[in-house]
Amino acid sequence: MDDTLALKAHWLAAIDDLLRKHVPQCEVWAYGSRVSGQNHDASDLDLVVRAPALKPVGSPLNSLREALRDSNVPILVQVHDWARLPESFHREIEQRHVVIHKG
Repeated sequence: MDDTLALKAHWLAAIDDLLRKHVPQCEVWAYGSRVSGQNHDASDLDLVVRAPALKPVGSPLNSLREALRDSNVPILVQVHDWARLPESFHREIEQRHVVIHKG
């Protein structure tokens, strides 16, 4: 796993504030181009939320998505529920991710 994330510090701080508010007990991983180094300025940020016991996150995920859309973070943030992703995605994400919130 790489531990670098191509994201401005103030954007990450704003996202972390929303994660603390909406999914405080969940672990959140970033993955995709902003972790692999294949990003550009307009690349989205891919996040996966891992609830305790890897159960579905439920309604807090919808609230988080809405809060991210309404935030001042000027890039698209895609948020997925670990419990609802196929196993093949799990393996791919596990290979290269950055933990951005420890829940």
